[in-house]
Amino acid sequence: MALLLGTQRGLAACASASGRFSVLALDHRQNLRHELRPEDPSSVTNDEMASFKLAIIRALATHTSGVLLDPEVGVAPAIAGDVLPGRVGLLVAVEATGYEGSAGDRRSRVLDGWSPAAIRRTGASAAKLLVYYHPDAPGAPEQERLIADVLAECRALDLPLFVEPLSFGLDGGKLAGEDRRRVVIRTAERLTALGPDILKAEFPYDPGVIDQGRWVDALAELDAASRVPWVLLSGGVEQARFEAQLEAACRAGASGALVGRSVWAEAARLPPDARDAFLAAESVTRMTRLTAIVETHARPWRARWQQAHRPDEPGEGWYAGY
Repeated sequence: MALLLGTQRGLAACASASGRFSVLALDHRQNLRHELRPEDPSSVTNDEMASFKLAIIRALATHTSGVLLDPEVGVAPAIAGDVLPGRVGLLVAVEATGYEGSAGDRRSRVLDGWSPAAIRRTGASAAKLLVYYHPDAPGAPEQERLIADVLAECRALDLPLFVEPLSFGLDGGKLAGEDRRRVVIRTAERLTALGPDILKAEFPYDPGVIDQGRWVDALAELDAASRVPWVLLSGGVEQARFEAQLEAACRAGASGALVGRSVWAEAARLPPDARDAFLAAESVTRMTRLTAIVETHARPWRARWQQAHRPDEPGEGWYAGY
């Protein structure tokens, strides 16, 4: 039987009571070093990063449906320090930060010594796998195998998997305009066919495209391409732009957002007292506004997920051998 009870429960734990996702993304590692000390990122210690993440969790966790953390400096301090409220869903990254290979053929990998099984043992609600992906890159089949392998481990554990593809140009640069739209949509089509539970999607246009008519058309294509519920990642765009993108995405069928730097980036450059004040005021306001957009316009995840996965109904004696 494919009951997927743990998967359903894990997704419900990461969502609001209405079935929508307003998840705070705090799995940043190397790029957080650049945020904290751009003039000398290598001097930032793990303790400094952990302290910064804990400050954000204290300020914002109760305003979210879930928090996404990394294994190196995030998840253990948050749990051991009793900072993350029990009612807030916990998502944990499984991938190593960065990529291997060339800039035009990027390869992701699971963090050494880490696994979906380890994520499950932390008590997490879900796993997240980031993959650098371009459907025409030589390494695309390898990236697809990585997703399939991690997904198989998650299925064996009945652990939900969020997949986060990040696009890149075959020349090693960033994608823009219609090239980005095409790649984001083709990526959704190909990767959701592998059967993850949730797609964490990029906005299909770069910030230079402001024509909302083009947004509507592209988001409709993205929604049609994804076989599973999808949420929008913020990608570090400024708050007002992300609010507009998120509303358009939710109106098109997205089930919410995973948002990081758009909410808290400025706090990284502030001394502790000013940082905490910023988080308690401006960051809370931003997260509250985003959650309101999600709750008003997003599509609940459950019906679409059940259609994609078609889990069995538990019958008499379902527990035997579960």
